[in-house]
Parts: sequence; structure tokens; C-alpha cells
Amino acid sequence: MKLSTSLVAVKKITCNAPRSLFADDELEDAAKLILESEGVINPIIVRRTSLKSYEVVDGDFEYYAAARAREIDPKKGEMIGVFVVEEENEELLTQQIKLFRKQKSTSTIRGDINSGISSDTLDKFLTNFELRFDKIAHQLLEEATAKVKLEYEIKELKSQRKEQAEPLEVFNNFDASQIVKKLISAGFEAGKAAKIAEAIIKERKNKKFESLNDVVNTAKLKRGKGFVKAITSEKMLDIIDTWSHSTSR
Repeated sequence: MKLSTSLVAVKKITCNAPRSLFADDELEDAAKLILESEGVINPIIVRRTSLKSYEVVDGDFEYYAAARAREIDPKKGEMIGVFVVEEENEELLTQQIKLFRKQKSTSTIRGDINSGISSDTLDKFLTNFELRFDKIAHQLLEEATAKVKLEYEIKELKSQRKEQAEPLEVFNNFDASQIVKKLISAGFEAGKAAKIAEAIIKERKNKKFESLNDVVNTAKLKRGKGFVKAITSEKMLDIIDTWSHSTSR
């Protein structure tokens, strides 16, 4: 039986070993070399898991380098050379793995699974894990900062929108303190502005104002034994003029 490599789509291959076993910079360098040479010099060994899918038996580093190459250039990095473990070549490939691979991969069918992880491998894993953790933490911090900034900007926009609201919207939807603030900006004394706001809110509980004339005709202030308009027609014109000028600025 002649042993030969096959080209397999990288996306059809999975690997049980964690990517964090390998340093990002080493994978990056290997990926670029794979793209430049248009292939991997050390084909990985895979086992068929279905008609068109495979899992890595040996060559975890090469697989992740190829996966990174595909991320960089999906077209050039689409395929990778592999040895496929079939019934007729499984024994030979397994023997070669034991004899010629200096580093044991972490796939499920290799070597002695009870041999444990060396201290160098563990140190490398922990170092890479810390680097990845720091990178993820930095990304999360940036995302959180961006979210807070976006929420602040939305709040500012909402605030500006309230400041620029149409007079009818102010009288129908603003709370008492907001109405008072708007009336003061139109020249009302604070005490009177508070009374007008109270009258407006009391009246709109019965029915929303359909026009500014509704505000003039229905919102009343008690004076002596009778009632007077909270806002006169003339004053409403002043309000419209003042608020429209503040909106245009």
C-alpha cells in the first residue's frame, strides 16, 4: 500500500486539543508560512468521523496553524494536506506516530494517555492561558467602556430632545419639574411656573391637550373666588417664540 496525502477542507476538520496549548505568535508565524508556501510541510493525521468530516489524530499545532491561515486568507488556506487513517493504513500510521513524532499531541488515540502532562507543557499552557485571559479581559473592558459611553450619549440625546420638544409635547408629556424649567426659560417667575405646571398636569389627567388653545382654555389658576387662565394667549405666543429660538440654537 502506497502512503499518500489527501487534500481536505480545513473547515471539515475538528481537534480535541485546546488551542490555548499553543502560543498565538507561533501559530501566526506558522500560518503565514503555510500561505506563503501554499501548503504544510508536515501533513497532519486525521481520522474520518463521517463521510465528509475528520478529527485530528496527530498534528494539533499544524491544524491550528492551518485554521489560522484560513482565517487570514480563506481562499489560499481553504485546503490542507493530510494523511487519513483508514482501516488498511491505521496500523502503519500509528507506528509512525510512535516512532517519528517527538512531541505527543493530545488527541485521544495517541501514545500512552496515562503518561501525564510534562511541566514544560503545563507551563506553556498556563502562560498562553494567562495571555488569552488578559486579552479577553481587555476586550471586555473596552466593550464595557463603549457601552457606558453609548448609554451616556443616548441619555444626552434624549435630554437634548426634551429640551427641543414642541410646546404641545411639553405640556402633554413632561413632568412637573421639566415644565417648570421650560416655563422659567420663557420668563415666568419660579413660583408661578410651579403653579402653572400643577394646573397643566391636573387638567391633562382628564384628557391630553389636542392643541395649544386647549392649554390656554382649560388650564386654570385659582384667583380669589374664581379662576383665571394659567397661560394667556399672548403669553403662549411668547412661549412659542422663546422655545423655538432655543431649539434653533
